[in-house]
Amino acid sequence: MGKGKNCILLTLAVMLTITVYGQSGNQFTTNNTIKSEEYHRDNQEPGSKELKRAAGDQARIDSLRLITKAYPVMGFFNDTLFVIYNNLGSFSAKERAEAISERIAKLPNGFIHKSDSLKVIESETAYDLVSGEKIIMSISDIDALFTGLPKFEMALLYQKKITQAVINYQSETSLSTLAREIGLALLVILITSSIIFYTKRLFVWTALKLKEAEGEHIRGIKIRNYNLFDAKQQVDALLFVNTTFKWICILLLVYIAIPILFGIFPWTQNLAALLLDYFLSPIKAISLGLWNYLPNLITIIVIVVVFRYVFKGIHFLKMEIERGNLTIDGFYSDWANPTFQIIKGLLYAFMFIVIFPYLPGSDSPIFKGVSVFLGVLFTFGSSGSLSNMMAGLVLTYMRAFKIGDRVKIGDVTGDIIEKSLLVTRIRTIKNEIISIPNSNIMSSHTINYSSDATDNGLILHTTVTIGYDVPWKNMHQALIAAALRTTFLLKDPAPFVLQTSLDDFYVSYQINAFTREANKQAVIYSQLHQNIQDCCNEVGIEILSPHYRAERDGNMTTIPSDYLGKDYEAPAFNVQINNKD
Repeated sequence: MGKGKNCILLTLAVMLTITVYGQSGNQFTTNNTIKSEEYHRDNQEPGSKELKRAAGDQARIDSLRLITKAYPVMGFFNDTLFVIYNNLGSFSAKERAEAISERIAKLPNGFIHKSDSLKVIESETAYDLVSGEKIIMSISDIDALFTGLPKFEMALLYQKKITQAVINYQSETSLSTLAREIGLALLVILITSSIIFYTKRLFVWTALKLKEAEGEHIRGIKIRNYNLFDAKQQVDALLFVNTTFKWICILLLVYIAIPILFGIFPWTQNLAALLLDYFLSPIKAISLGLWNYLPNLITIIVIVVVFRYVFKGIHFLKMEIERGNLTIDGFYSDWANPTFQIIKGLLYAFMFIVIFPYLPGSDSPIFKGVSVFLGVLFTFGSSGSLSNMMAGLVLTYMRAFKIGDRVKIGDVTGDIIEKSLLVTRIRTIKNEIISIPNSNIMSSHTINYSSDATDNGLILHTTVTIGYDVPWKNMHQALIAAALRTTFLLKDPAPFVLQTSLDDFYVSYQINAFTREANKQAVIYSQLHQNIQDCCNEVGIEILSPHYRAERDGNMTTIPSDYLGKDYEAPAFNVQINNKD
């Protein structure tokens, strides 16, 4: 009979558990009837089967506890005494918790400070907690299974918790306790007000000291030749910081005082804990985050230090190549800096790739989405810039020109003053700064006047047209003499003349001379033209317009009077009369 009774009780426990699990929104995958039949079949076997079945039931209860919603039984100060997992009879778990909370709330009215004020009485299927003639709650087998305690021990535990809660409530709400708590609250308010008062006075004193220090101890902030702050601006900034820090201190004092006040009264102790949690939780989270991130941070620091020394080594090689101390066949010294910049950029990119997995939030979807968005934005927004950068790299390794060279790019002539990956800047002979995108330079031709001028010299040339009446030997001598007089033209190699054309009315003479001063072409050409005029005038050669018709009857020569003799006179008109009659 005992064995059959145990069988019935365990079967009811399993069925009630299945019912509770179904009411809480979860479903068992097996049928209640199948479970009951399995239990009756297994219970006919030896006692070891009962122990295994009890252990299995307890395991199922343990797993069920994790997914079943628990409803709290509230104490007198919004604190949770214990929780209810399952229903009992027609009462759901929620209704049981609410009913027990209401009954506990009425206990202090007739509660006496004795251990037997709340009794544990055994009924047929449960243990009841009784106060006087009223049942506060009943503890069933299912309740015991959910807590993992024997039913009687669970009843004694709940009796102790409820009794202690009532005694604490009566103690906390007594007149003497309330008077003491009000006194403590007034003391806290007084102390907080005093601290705030003296804090304000402290910051007023610091503000006066800052104003007095203007011009004496506070004279502004100067970085090299740049005056970042004058004395007044620095004082104003410090006063602003002083005021901000004052209000931060006051608000912090108030925020600390409020939880202390709430903690004095039992009704507001939960609010005190909540306010302190608002303040301490972020600090705790930040501290734990920093502590947990410390290994990754150390790894990042080690990576940065290693790459820093790699950069220093490459920079040392770059400087040695630029100074000529280190030579590499086929590698020019002016390639050192751009090559260093390229390698530096690649190493920075590689360093970022290595560091990226150690960055906080690198695995988060938001971080990845922002990275993809920035990549797309950079790709579409910098297509023109990328073409200029590639053109800049090609120009660097083509060695088409360098800083200071006199060049002609398209229709622009001037000296190179800046080379970058995006643009090249030229200063013209009129002191105009012209920026040319590198992609435009790649698509047009470039003339470099300076690249070979130092070694082999640059040939400057100009053309003069003279009539057939002037012997060509005289003209050659005059042009060569003019070139030799010009300051920046070389005597060795010697200047030479080319007759480039024989036209209808004149001969084209081209004077060619060497120079190593390619950047002074404008001055050289101006002086050369002056010397050509002087030399031609000295030997009596007239430089006339190409279609000028020289009529000498009664006309002065075009040669300036300084080059003519004192006895020179314009020829008279010659009139010849042919009178055949």
